This record gives sequence, C-alpha cells and structure tokens, in this order.
Amino acid sequence: MKNLLEATRKALDSFSNSERKVAEAVLADPEAVINSSMAALAQAAGVSEPTVLRFCRAIGYEGFAEFKVRLAQSLVSYSTYADLEVKPGDPAEAYSQKIVDATIDMLVRLRHRLDAAAIEAATDLLSRAHKIEFYGMGASGVVAIDAQHKFFRLMVPCVAYTDSHMQYMSAATLGPEDVVVAISHTGRNRELLASVALAKQSGAAVIAITAPRSPLAELGSLVLTVSIPEDTDVYTPMFSRLMHLVVIDILAVGLALRGGEPTRLRLRRIKQALYAKRTPKEL
Repeated sequence: MKNLLEATRKALDSFSNSERKVAEAVLADPEAVINSSMAALAQAAGVSEPTVLRFCRAIGYEGFAEFKVRLAQSLVSYSTYADLEVKPGDPAEAYSQKIVDATIDMLVRLRHRLDAAAIEAATDLLSRAHKIEFYGMGASGVVAIDAQHKFFRLMVPCVAYTDSHMQYMSAATLGPEDVVVAISHTGRNRELLASVALAKQSGAAVIAITAPRSPLAELGSLVLTVSIPEDTDVYTPMFSRLMHLVVIDILAVGLALRGGEPTRLRLRRIKQALYAKRTPKEL
C-alpha cells in the first residue's frame, strides 16, 4: 500500500492551486485531519468543501471518508511503537527503549512532513540576511543557542537571545535586510510573540519554526511547521526540542552548501583548529 503522505507530497506540483492548499493543510497536521470533518479541513485550508472532495479524488480516493481511513493507516505505518508511555515502576531497560523508540518515531514523522520548498525559501532568506537573530525561550532557548553555534561558522553575523527583554529590545533595532528565526513548540508564548511582532514591524523577515496554525505561525513571514503532540506524559522528554534541533541542522547545512568551496574550506579549518584542544588518542 502506498503511503498517502509521501504520495501527497510528491504530487504537490500536479494539483490545482486550491487543491494544493488542501494538500498543504493535510501535510502540516495530518493527525488533526483524521479527526476533522470535511468542512473543518476546508476552513483550515481556506477553500470550499467541493475542493476538498476534488483533492481526495485527485489523490486516488472516492471521497473524504476513504481518504481519512488511508491517512490514518499511513500514520500508523510511521508509528510502529505501540506502547511508548513511560510509567511509574518501569525498569531502566523499559523506559530507555521507550524514549529512544519514541524519538525515532518523531524523527520519521518529521522526515515525511518536511516541506522542501519551504526549506529552500528559508535558506534563500538566510543567505541574503545581513544579520540573523535566533529567538527562543525555555527548551527552545537551547535550540536558539545551538543555532548560533552552527551559523557563526558560516561567516553570517548572528546572535541568540533567550531573554524576552533582550529579544524585544533587539527586535526594535532590526531592518529589512535582517532575519529573525523564532523557535517555539506551542507558538503561543506571549513575550516571544510580542518580540516577533516588533521585528516584523521593524521590517525584518521572520522564519517561524513552530506548530501549524499557531499564533507564531500566523506571524511568520515563512513557516517551518513541526507538529509534535503536546499531551505527552510527565516523564517523557520534550521531543520538540530534538525536532527543532534537526530543523536547525537542515538550515545550517543548506546555507553551507550555498557557500560552495570557500565555506567547505573554512569549516575544515575550524575543525582542524579544534584538534589542538583535544588530548591525543591512546594507542
């Protein structure tokens, strides 16, 4: 059986403009679509219900009900780990395997939902930026700092701010040639939203790495959606942090590839310079 998500992504260019809006809504949050009505999906995509039906038929299904069944089956094929909830009393072997398996599951889901066109567009923005600022708070602040650690090696002026006051003050200084990368699992942090709104008001472009249809996604000039369930058990680590780190890696590699041979040589020099900081390997 073909995987519906993969088939939909490959067929994006073959859809009409309105059908493509439906496809993008499905790819952004397939779990929500499974529990939605045709009217709800039409509203989320900004199209009519007949357009949703035409999309279903274009992808090979008679109607919306059959489409949802196949979509659910496709999601199950990417979620083969049946019981991943960490429970009180789990031995080390059990909770270790559950955390690793759940992380693999989330990474596979991310792989099949990545929007190559959005990544390319984000890389375009970053490659033209005079300055890049990474905003994140809490667990997302760790991702912002990691992003600065990667991007400064690409000879792009960049900084990470994890304090809301610093974000807001810096946002006021930005201009049209600057880019903010705002990172948030929920996309609903009030202080982050205020800083992003001010950055846009100042003329900067905003790349939002966040949940689909969140307030931050609405504010972003360009959105890289990362849809991770929020209702995980209290023992489970924040998977969004790991997914966001992967997205940052993808953007950094994309920008490095744009730099060609000079960037490759610079990265090699940096790597070689670090050898002096290490103790010799034991023979």
